Amino acid sequence: MEIVTHIVAADDDEYQAVGDSINPLDEWSGIEAPRLDTIKIATLHSLLTGDPLQVALDLYEPVYVAENETVVLRIADELMEKLATLDEDELENVAIEVAATEEFETEQWDTEDIQEQLILLGDLAQLAESQGQALFVWMCLLQD
Repeated sequence: MEIVTHIVAADDDEYQAVGDSINPLDEWSGIEAPRLDTIKIATLHSLLTGDPLQVALDLYEPVYVAENETVVLRIADELMEKLATLDEDELENVAIEVAATEEFETEQWDTEDIQEQLILLGDLAQLAESQGQALFVWMCLLQD
């Protein structure tokens, strides 16, 4: 089984439509986020905002679960704002910190891959912010 993860910029009230979508990247601006899951998002949130990991985890309860078990999370405004304002040097430092966390180190994430994902995520956060939108994480479990 594999989890497919996409992050999209959408209006706050579109979370259900995002969850019901077969491929949200066809309908909204967004990025693929391979291997990104709830704990990794919470870890990133914790690193960038200074919130304890448990507080961050509590923020990432699903906002919607579709009948096919697709899960939608809403990225907290604090994280979106941080991502939208990071410059290239800060992104590099954050990628190094993220790679050193247990959640990412266990799966042997490469620092460069993390930095690339953070750049894409930062660009998407800037777009969402400029359009008054939120960021939603769409996770779908693919059966083998």
